[in-house]
Amino acid sequence: MVTKDADGLSVGRTAALVGVSVKTLHHWDTIGLVRPGARTWAAHRLYSGDDIARIHRVLVYRELGFPLAEIARILDDPAADARDHLRRQRSQLADRIARLQKTLGAVDRMLEVSKPGIRLSPAEQVAIFGDDWQPAWVDEAEARWGDSAQWAQYAERAAAMTPDDWRDVTAATDALHTSLAAAGRAGVAPGSDEANALAERHRASISAYFDCTHSMHACLGRMYVGDAGYTAFYDGLAPGLTTWLRDVIFANAAAHGVDPESAEWE
Repeated sequence: MVTKDADGLSVGRTAALVGVSVKTLHHWDTIGLVRPGARTWAAHRLYSGDDIARIHRVLVYRELGFPLAEIARILDDPAADARDHLRRQRSQLADRIARLQKTLGAVDRMLEVSKPGIRLSPAEQVAIFGDDWQPAWVDEAEARWGDSAQWAQYAERAAAMTPDDWRDVTAATDALHTSLAAAGRAGVAPGSDEANALAERHRASISAYFDCTHSMHACLGRMYVGDAGYTAFYDGLAPGLTTWLRDVIFANAAAHGVDPESAEWE
């Protein structure tokens, strides 16, 4: 039908309205899927409201996975049962979703296994590290230091550790804390042989996760007294232990040629 331009939408405006390309509408016209009901005097396509409604139905069926030929048959055959087609398509979609959910679960498990860092479930972490342990601390630590080379080193080492490895590390750390608390209560002098040995044990415990130099150890000593969380932890082992431990770390760093006051993270 040849009509006035105002009696329909141009192919460009129709494409923009329904969210497909002009090329797609031209193709659908060529194969008879959606033919515009009118043309301008210059033979330009014009799409009516009914044409646009048909396009929307085509888009729905296409989204559901119907081939274009079948969509045309459903729309043009008055005897075709559209609801039956939709029911069958829904069943197929449900099966596909179930398969995709299963695949997604497998991918998630593979990601978890391949993820660098601690490979213990939250329940295993609490069982090994104690009831006071909070698994969220690992994520908090990653958010704080995740961009550092030391975190990358920790993540690589932690990924290789078994539950038994973590139990051994935990036992060694607990023994170290017991020794630090006892020495702090006894007033062991920073810089003494006993204090320096404890400082080296403390540095070695950190080096289990990343290589900790004496300069870095001194930086940690400064951080302990400036961080409320660390201060609460060490002072919970023995009153004033945080400051004593910092002084012990500083004295040991100085014995190894590091100025603890100007030490930098390496």
